[in-house]
Amino acid sequence: MNVNDTEIAWSILQRRGYQRTAELTEADVVLLVTCSIREKAEQTIWNRLQQLTAMKKKRLKTHTPMKIGILGCMAERLKTELLEREKLVDVLAGPDAYRDLPRLLTVAHGGQQASNVLLSLEETYADIMPVHHAPQGYSAFVSIMRGCDNMCSYCIVPFTRGRERSRPVSSILEEVRTLSDQGVKEVTLLGQNVNSYRDTSEVVHRGSDRTELSRGFNTVYQTKQGGLRFSHLLDRVSLIDPDMRIRFTSPHPKDFPDEVLHLIEERRNVCKQLHLPAQSGSSQVLRAMRRGYTREAYLDLVGNIKKIIPAVSLSSDFISGFCGETEDDHQQTLSLIRAVGYNVGFLFAYSMRKKTHAFHRLQDDVPAEVKQRRLEECISVFREEATRVNAALVGSTQLILVEGESKRSTQDLCGRTEGNMKVIFPKEDAAVQLAESSTAPIKPGDYVLVKVRVQMVPLISNTHTHMQLLKRTQSDICL
Repeated sequence: MNVNDTEIAWSILQRRGYQRTAELTEADVVLLVTCSIREKAEQTIWNRLQQLTAMKKKRLKTHTPMKIGILGCMAERLKTELLEREKLVDVLAGPDAYRDLPRLLTVAHGGQQASNVLLSLEETYADIMPVHHAPQGYSAFVSIMRGCDNMCSYCIVPFTRGRERSRPVSSILEEVRTLSDQGVKEVTLLGQNVNSYRDTSEVVHRGSDRTELSRGFNTVYQTKQGGLRFSHLLDRVSLIDPDMRIRFTSPHPKDFPDEVLHLIEERRNVCKQLHLPAQSGSSQVLRAMRRGYTREAYLDLVGNIKKIIPAVSLSSDFISGFCGETEDDHQQTLSLIRAVGYNVGFLFAYSMRKKTHAFHRLQDDVPAEVKQRRLEECISVFREEATRVNAALVGSTQLILVEGESKRSTQDLCGRTEGNMKVIFPKEDAAVQLAESSTAPIKPGDYVLVKVRVQMVPLISNTHTHMQLLKRTQSDICL
């Protein structure tokens, strides 16, 4: 979401004559796009602000004064602290105020601090075409909705990003068509609760049919009615370009009715990879988190997904040491990780955030050292299970979208499978046809077939696998 917000903000500023520079020393304006989901993310920004402020003070004597701005969630959450107490920034713009950036910068250039952190019930930036800066231009993010209504007790997002609102289907389709015309090979649909998408922008779409949830799941809000749902959007996006991979993130488990799962299985270019944030394996902790499901309902959903999409790859989020979590709750989380078999995971120790339900109603009563120990145990089990799950890839042939050189070696390339597994393979010319002798160099954005040869120890944020190249490239491969 921050990458997409950066692209939206840059599109707005570009229209007003701003030019982008890769050299920090040349910049007249430095904007930091921020996240408040965890304390560590905010601390990174505080440290960066100290560095920029020192640079700004040195520069004042000989150059145009540098203006520093904070965009996104941290601007909304810490307005007073950033502007009044610390006095480190000149401009603050919340997630719904990027259109106001030119005015805010004008005020700042006049010597005053400027801020707009108002949240909106309508803003989706539907009419703004982001300036995409993905590596080599092969992949792009497309925001389809903003905000979240789930109100999970640990989460700051509803308070920093506001209520859910969805872009009109027509504007999303137009952006995806444009990206396809530009040669983009992979689009990721974005939203804080991406699969709760519901377009009610046109009267004809405002029916009375109720939103269908995953079986056994519920919400803290009343069931919504009418609108074009996520399945409608996914259907239409997938038809634009059969050779363009379609992904989406971040979903909520409650919004996976069968119609969505069957569509994913049917469409070859919709990746068979689902992010299924569990957060905990304990029904007691899930209740305290206000997640709207039990351990049993989550496992039933996993079983239903694997039945409908047999080749699915699953990833998940887990929080260790949430308020009131007991040792038995923790053991239930470990057993859930073993039972599901994820390919990729994102695991963190709980970080209390102000404004949340947990901040007002619960106690952060798990000691830091216990949180860390439980996190390490979760990571250890996750790695064991991911190693077991990913071992099934050894000996198989996978279609890879090439991203570029591997960070490990300039002699290797890297890319991702449909299941979003990162792969590393030799940088060699490959045959244009499987049985032909003519070869061509492999470029970022190419599709290649590779054969899994060796598996490496999986990481929690990504799992890396060594691959052996089969001689076939993009010109003879389609999804």
